[in-house]
Amino acid sequence: MLLLHPTTTTTTFTTSSSSSLSSSPLSLSKFPTRTNLPTIHSSHSSPQKMSSWLGKLGFGARLPTESPTDPSSSSIAQSPDDDSPAAGQAFAQFGAGCFWGVELAFQRIPGVTKSEVGYSQGYVDKPTYNDVCSGTTGHSEVVRVQYDPKECRYEALLDAFWARHDPTTLNRQGNDVGTQYRSGIYFYTPEQEKAALESKERQQQILNRKIVTEIMPAKKFYRAEEYHQQYLAKGGRFGFKQSTEKGCNDPIRCYG
Repeated sequence: MLLLHPTTTTTTFTTSSSSSLSSSPLSLSKFPTRTNLPTIHSSHSSPQKMSSWLGKLGFGARLPTESPTDPSSSSIAQSPDDDSPAAGQAFAQFGAGCFWGVELAFQRIPGVTKSEVGYSQGYVDKPTYNDVCSGTTGHSEVVRVQYDPKECRYEALLDAFWARHDPTTLNRQGNDVGTQYRSGIYFYTPEQEKAALESKERQQQILNRKIVTEIMPAKKFYRAEEYHQQYLAKGGRFGFKQSTEKGCNDPIRCYG
């Protein structure tokens, strides 16, 4: 929660305890800093500076009643992912909560040749992280995996997907709450769709709660900001690099 305390000469921002932040749809734990939200005292803060500061925290993004600048924004965002994988490779796309840890899990799978984190399934063209965190764009945090079908079966990716998260919690993984954290398998081919549906049925027989994972065609993929890419492999929040070695079974520290 962000509390505003206006006075005649100053504007002060304070924050509530970390426990209240953990249930917020905006997961502040994912910002690449070690500190809590700052307290700002300013007697000359302009509206523009205030808006900019709030924007860095995920506020001030597009509102639900605002239309995209480009009228075709929604149709662009909802179009199929038309990027092409490298020759002899294939794409797969998954949403399983915070994309940092999910990406690292896929990086470790033999036959995976490339991974990128980004945003998909939304209604706004070229969304930013702040836009997505506002919960108004409909995007999901996803990992797009490029893999060699000769070395890695799609079913192996599905197994990693189910093992990495709880598919029975709607729009939530642990303390990360919001529609961008929903569980989803986004397929590129009819074969992937069939395999995904069959794997979901098998998982449902194992679990005693209803699976809420959505299985939908892969839509336009928007690559996330550079600092999100391979975040844990680069050291994460605390500078401790986590291994991407194929077959590595080290526990994944979700935020570093």
